[in-house]
Amino acid sequence: MSLLSKVKGLLPGGDPVVPREPVSYRPIGVVRNRVKESRPDGWESVRSDIILREDLTDAIDPIEGFSHVIVVFDFHAVPEDVRRLRIPVGNETAPPERGVLATRSQLRPNGIGVSVAKVEHRRKNVLRVTGLDAINGTPVLDLKPYLPEYDAIPDATLPSWAVNPACG
Repeated sequence: MSLLSKVKGLLPGGDPVVPREPVSYRPIGVVRNRVKESRPDGWESVRSDIILREDLTDAIDPIEGFSHVIVVFDFHAVPEDVRRLRIPVGNETAPPERGVLATRSQLRPNGIGVSVAKVEHRRKNVLRVTGLDAINGTPVLDLKPYLPEYDAIPDATLPSWAVNPACG
C-alpha cells in the first residue's frame, strides 16, 4: 500500500481506516478433552490434547522443550447473537457493565481466544497440555512457545475491579 493510499484512508470520504472485509483462517488443529460446555473457572487441571493437522507435524518440532505454549483458538460454540459489547464483570457485589474488550470473556466481537497452557508431552502431531480453557472440538488457529522475557511483564498492573474478579 502506497503512502498516498494510507493518507487517503485517514481523510473523510477515503477508504476506512479499519478494513471491513472478513479475515479467515484455516485451523491448524483441534482440542480434544472431556469439557463439553464453557465454564468461568476450574480449567487449571483440565488435560487437553491438541491434535494438529498431520501436514504440520514438523512445524511443532521441538515444541515439547518449552514448559508452556500460547494457544490461539476460535470460540466456535459462542453464537453471534450472544456476543456483546458490554458485560457485567468485576469483584464488586453487583459488578457494573464494562467493555467486553477490557475482559477475558468469550462474548467478544470476534470469537478469538488466547490461553497459556502447560506442555505435558508430545507424540507426533498430538500435543498434551494442561490448563487450556477451551472446550472439546475447539478449532486451534495457532501455537506459539511461551517466552518469559517477551510474554511476562513484571510491572503489569490491573484496575482494582479486575483483581480476583468473579468472572471475565
